[in-house]
Amino acid sequence: MTITDPKLYAESLSFLNLAYGAGAEFRPGQYEAIEATMLHRRTLVVQRTGWGKSLVYFLCTMLLRSRGAGITLVVSPLLVLMQNQMDAAERMGLRCEALNSETADRREWILNAAARSALDVVFVTPETLFREEVQTRLPDISIGLFVIDEAHCISDWGHDFRLEYSRLKDVIAMLPYNVPVLATTATANDRVIEDLQKQLGQEVYISRGPLSRESLAIQILHLPDRKNRYAWILANLSKLPGSGIIYCLTQRDCDYLADFLNANGISAMSYYSRNKQEDERNRKAEAAFRANQIKALVATIKLGMGYDKGDISFVIHFQMPANVVSYYQQIGRAGRSIERAYIFLMSGQEDEEILDYFVKTAFPTEEDTLLVLDYVRDAGGMTLRDLEAQLNMRRSRIEKAVTFLLKDGYLYKENSKYYVSPKPFVYQREHYQSITAIRYQEIEQMKALVHTQDCYSQFIVRALDDRNAPECGHCANCLGKNLLPAKASFLAKRKASEYINGLTLTIEPRKMWVNFAATEAGKIAFINQTGICLSKYGDAGYGALVQRDKYSAKRRFCDELVGKSAQLLRPLIREHDITHITCVPSLRSDLVQDFSRRLARACRVPFVELLRKRPVPQQKHMENSAHQCANAFVSFSIIDDASIPEKVILIDDVVDSRWTMTVCGYRLMQAGCKEVYPFALADSSLKGGYSQ
Repeated sequence: MTITDPKLYAESLSFLNLAYGAGAEFRPGQYEAIEATMLHRRTLVVQRTGWGKSLVYFLCTMLLRSRGAGITLVVSPLLVLMQNQMDAAERMGLRCEALNSETADRREWILNAAARSALDVVFVTPETLFREEVQTRLPDISIGLFVIDEAHCISDWGHDFRLEYSRLKDVIAMLPYNVPVLATTATANDRVIEDLQKQLGQEVYISRGPLSRESLAIQILHLPDRKNRYAWILANLSKLPGSGIIYCLTQRDCDYLADFLNANGISAMSYYSRNKQEDERNRKAEAAFRANQIKALVATIKLGMGYDKGDISFVIHFQMPANVVSYYQQIGRAGRSIERAYIFLMSGQEDEEILDYFVKTAFPTEEDTLLVLDYVRDAGGMTLRDLEAQLNMRRSRIEKAVTFLLKDGYLYKENSKYYVSPKPFVYQREHYQSITAIRYQEIEQMKALVHTQDCYSQFIVRALDDRNAPECGHCANCLGKNLLPAKASFLAKRKASEYINGLTLTIEPRKMWVNFAATEAGKIAFINQTGICLSKYGDAGYGALVQRDKYSAKRRFCDELVGKSAQLLRPLIREHDITHITCVPSLRSDLVQDFSRRLARACRVPFVELLRKRPVPQQKHMENSAHQCANAFVSFSIIDDASIPEKVILIDDVVDSRWTMTVCGYRLMQAGCKEVYPFALADSSLKGGYSQ
C-alpha cells in the first residue's frame, strides 16, 4: 500500500473500522483510490466485481462530509443496483435517497433535502438527472463528490453504451475542478479506459487491479437448440448448490424457461425490462431471489451491472452473450462470498442470429435520421405519435433516430414536441461503422472462447487486457473433464419436447383505433375474443413447421399442423358453441384457405367464406401500428349476401401487429356476428422477443 498522506489514511481507516468493525482493513488498491479521489480530483477505478468499488465513494463521502463538503451525487444505471447501493450506504450511517422513476412523487422533497444538505448521498438515474425539473434545481445543490457508477456506459466502445450516459461528460465539464469526480467499472479494456480518460479530463488517476475471479468454475456446453438446453437445465439444476441466475437474450425466453422449470417442480421467476404497470413482478422476483425462496432467477441483462448478492452459487447462460466483456460482467454476479460458484455457457446457431439483430439495429440509418429531421422541420415540430403516423417506419426505428438526433443536438424537445435545432446535420457514418466492426469482432472473440482449449478464466480476463492472469485450475479445460454432464438424459429431453410442442400463445384483442388511421377515433366498437396462436414463428417444434411450409414448393401446411390445431380448437368449439370457421382472405395464395378448410373438416364444423380483400399494399410492408391499422381498415370487407354466423373462428397463418385480425373481426361483428375467436399458426411479432 502506498500512502502519501498519513493523516488522510488514519482518518479513512477510522471510518472503515466504524463501518465494518475494529480491525477491518482495506483491500489492495482501495485506499489508493480513496486518496486519489480526495487529492487528485479525477479518478477512474477499474476493478473486478466484488472488489468493493462502492466502498471507495462511501468512505470518500464520509471524509468530505466531515470537512463540510456538499453531498455525493451518484449516477447509477439500474434501479435494483441503486437499491443495493442505498442499503449498503445506510448500513454505514449515510443518509440516502434515490431520484428515479419509482420516486417521482417524492422528487421535490428529495431535491429540497439535497439543497439543504440534509442528505449525504443522492443516487440518480441518468434519465432522471436530465429531466428539466431536476436540471433547474441542480444549481441549488452543493455537490461535494460526483460519482459515475458503471462508467463504461459513457463510452461508445463500452460493451453496454447508454445514450443517456453520453451526456454526463457535459456535467463533468461544468463542475468546478475542486469537485472530485470518481468513475467506477469492472468491465473496461484498454480502448474503453483510454476513452474514459479523455472524458474525465486531464491527470486522471487510474486504479486498475487483477480481474481474475478465483471462485468461478466454468464449463462450455455445445447445445444446438432450445429442446436440448431446456433438457440440460432440467437435468442438472438440482445438482447445483444454492440459487443462481439463468441469463437469456430475450424476454420471451425468460418467460418460457421460467414457466418450464416451474412446470417441472423447480422454482423460478423471470426478470427483465417491464413497463411501470408490470414492474411489481420484477420486485417480487428479486425479493424472492434475495431471500433464496427460488432456485433460479431467469433474467436478461436487466439484472447485470453491479447486482450484489454474495451467495449466488451458479450462473447459466441460455445463449451466448454479445461479447466477452459483458459475459465477465454477468458471471461476476456469482461467487462473491462463497468459495466456489459454477458457470455454464450454452452456445449454438440461434445465438448468433439474435446477436446479429442487436448489432444491426444498434444505430439509426442515415435514411431514417434524415426522414425524421425532414418531417419535423417541415411540420415545425412533431410528437412521436405524429412521426409514426407520417412515416411508414417501425416505432422502435423512429425512437432510435430521435434519440440519437437529440443526443447529438440536431433536435431539441419542448413539452411533448420535437424541433429541429440550427446545428447542421452530419451523419456519423464512419464512427458507427467502426463501432459496428468492433461489435462483430467481439462476437468472433466470444465464439473463440466457446471453442478454446485453454483456461476459460484466463481467456476471459485477457480479453479485458489483464495480460498477467494465471490459469484458474478448476474450469473444465483446466481439469480436463466436465463439471457436469454435457448432455441431458432421454427423460429430460422428452419433457422438454413435450413442453415446447405444448406451448401456445394468446392473441390479445386490440381495443383502441390508432388516432391517425382512416377509422373512427377512440375505442373499437366491436372487439374480438382473446385468440389462440399455436407457436412463435421459427421456434423449435410447430413454429419451425410453419416457417418451413409457408414458403415450401408444395405451398401447403402439413397434416401435423392441422391435427395439432384441431386438438386445440375442438374444446373451444364445444365450450362456446362455435358453429363455423372462416379465414382471412388473400389475393396471392390459397394457402390459408386450404388449411382452414382442412381444419374445419377435422373440427367437424363448416368452413364458410365471409371476407374479401381489396388489392392494396401487403400488410407486411406496413412498418408501424398507424400504417398497419390504416392499411388493414381499407383492405377487408364482407362478401355481398354472406350469411353471417353468430360465432366463428377466424383463421390466419401468421399474426404480427394484430390489425388484420382486429379489422376482420370488426367487419364480421359489424355484419351481425356476435363473437369472433382468432386463431393463427404462428406469431411473428418482435414483442417479447428481441428485447431485454
